[in-house]
Amino acid sequence: MHVPDGFFNVPVSVSAGAVAAAGVAVCLRGARRELDDRTAPMAGLVAAFVFAVQMLNFPVAAGTSGHLLGGALAAVLVGPYTAVLCMAVVLLVQGFAFADGGLTALGVNITLMGIVTVVVGWGVFRLVSRVLGGGRGAVVAGAAAGALLSVPASALAFTLLFWVGGTAPIEVGTVAAAMGGVHVLIGIGEALITGVTVSTVLAVRPDLVYGARGLTGRLVLRGADGRTTEVARDATPAAPAPRAGRFLIGGIVVTALLAGIASFYASASPDGLERVAEDVGFIERATDHPLGGQPLADYGDAGGIPVGVAGLIGVGVTTLVGGGLFYGVRRRERERAEV
Repeated sequence: MHVPDGFFNVPVSVSAGAVAAAGVAVCLRGARRELDDRTAPMAGLVAAFVFAVQMLNFPVAAGTSGHLLGGALAAVLVGPYTAVLCMAVVLLVQGFAFADGGLTALGVNITLMGIVTVVVGWGVFRLVSRVLGGGRGAVVAGAAAGALLSVPASALAFTLLFWVGGTAPIEVGTVAAAMGGVHVLIGIGEALITGVTVSTVLAVRPDLVYGARGLTGRLVLRGADGRTTEVARDATPAAPAPRAGRFLIGGIVVTALLAGIASFYASASPDGLERVAEDVGFIERATDHPLGGQPLADYGDAGGIPVGVAGLIGVGVTTLVGGGLFYGVRRRERERAEV
């Protein structure tokens, strides 16, 4: 759902940019409470993973594809404030390095794909996981439900913005029906990807899943005499968390494989927004990206670079930019605490 230049008028583009800037500013402060020495590198990995998986368009209907948005996934893994920053980093790299998403529409994209998906995804996750009891299964189910609903919510937000300041005179009901229908299907794919990813991380390193930090349970202790005693897990002495180095290296390898190899097999069909714009009749309002002639534009297509190579470059750039940002936020918070 990368909105190109030309779909919205200047007032809406500027207003969305102001909302995005304010949201990022708030999240820069909020992320200080979410990031520590282990989760700051994790946040960089999450940003790179979202970038990679967004390259993997999957078919959702005849002639239409979709891809992960990633806001709900990022919120569950690293926290809602940090998740918005992850999405902003991904969209900045995509917009400036790969001409994916308009530059004048950058505020719209951050608002729709970053803020809306994170707020809706995190809110639904919290509600569902609490209703289901807060165990690991509840965390996975909550993450999937949040992902499922975050996509049509983002599509609805697009429809509202188009109603206010779209550049084509099209009935809002027509846009809403088309956007809602296809993005519900994309939301199902989003839920599957999010559920599998969160479940996998929980199985390997549950301490790195922000949304699972409140998990409690019963720990069975077996004595030398064979007797067993159940105690609250929170009542046991805190053990130092294992280093996340191996997990992060493994995550980078998986991310690189997705961007460098799996990207060759992504669906070439138009994504949901592009298909709706073609069918409803406002695709001609899109204008050429000002950076559309650079070598990496359209993930290497403009410069004749294989998509896998472009994907690896994107993963590297996103990791560096995101890692630098999150390390800087963590360092500032540490310095503030020492004063």
